[in-house]
Amino acid sequence: MTPTYAYDIRLPDKMEPGKLYPTIFTLHGKGSNERNMANLTEPLENDFILVHVRGDLILGSGYQYYELKGLGNPVRESFDRAANLLTAFIEDAIARHPIDPARVYLLGFSQGAILSMTLALTLGSRLKGIVALNGYVPDFVKTEYVLRDTSDVSVFISHGERDSIFPVRIGHDNAAYFGTRTDKLTYKLYPTDHGVSEQNQSDFVDWLRRDSHAE
Repeated sequence: MTPTYAYDIRLPDKMEPGKLYPTIFTLHGKGSNERNMANLTEPLENDFILVHVRGDLILGSGYQYYELKGLGNPVRESFDRAANLLTAFIEDAIARHPIDPARVYLLGFSQGAILSMTLALTLGSRLKGIVALNGYVPDFVKTEYVLRDTSDVSVFISHGERDSIFPVRIGHDNAAYFGTRTDKLTYKLYPTDHGVSEQNQSDFVDWLRRDSHAE
C-alpha cells in the first residue's frame, strides 16, 4: 500500500550524520490541517524530528483522515482505510528518514487522538508512546481489531473538563481502558472546552522530553 498523505517534516538544527532521532508524527483534528499541530509542537523542534501529517480527505477549508456518519460515529470502511494508510506511512517514513524506530511517538488532537489511540492498540511496542488530546477509542476497535500488547507503550491522555464535543466521561473511559493495558499512563484534565490550553501543551511537551530519554 502506497502512503498518500501530504506532510511537513521538520528536522532538528545541527543534525549529526548517522544519528537517529526520536520522532513525533502529529495528526490533526477534523476540518483542520497540519499547521495547527506544528504550532502545538514548536517547543520540541530541537529535540525531535516532527512529521506533521495532513488528512487526505477535504472537509471545508481543511482536511480529515476519515469520514463520519455522525458525531462519534466513523464510517467503518473509511476509518479502516485511514488506520492502514497511516501505518504504512509511518513505516515508510522510518525507512526514508533518520528516525529512531525505538522512539516513535504519535500526537493527535480529536480525530487525530482517536487514530493515535487506535494505532497504539494495533501497533503496540512498535510505538514508544502516544499523546492523545480530547479523543476516544471506537468500540469496534476494541472488539473487532487485532490488538497488540501495549504494556511497554507510554500513554499521555488529556481531556477538557468542559469539552462540549466529547464529554469528560469519555476521557475517564479512555484512562480506565488504557490503565488496564499499560502501567505507563498519564491522565490529565484541564478546565477547557474542546481544545488545548497552554498548560496542557506545557505538560505534554515536558512529558515527551522525559519519556524519550527514559529506558
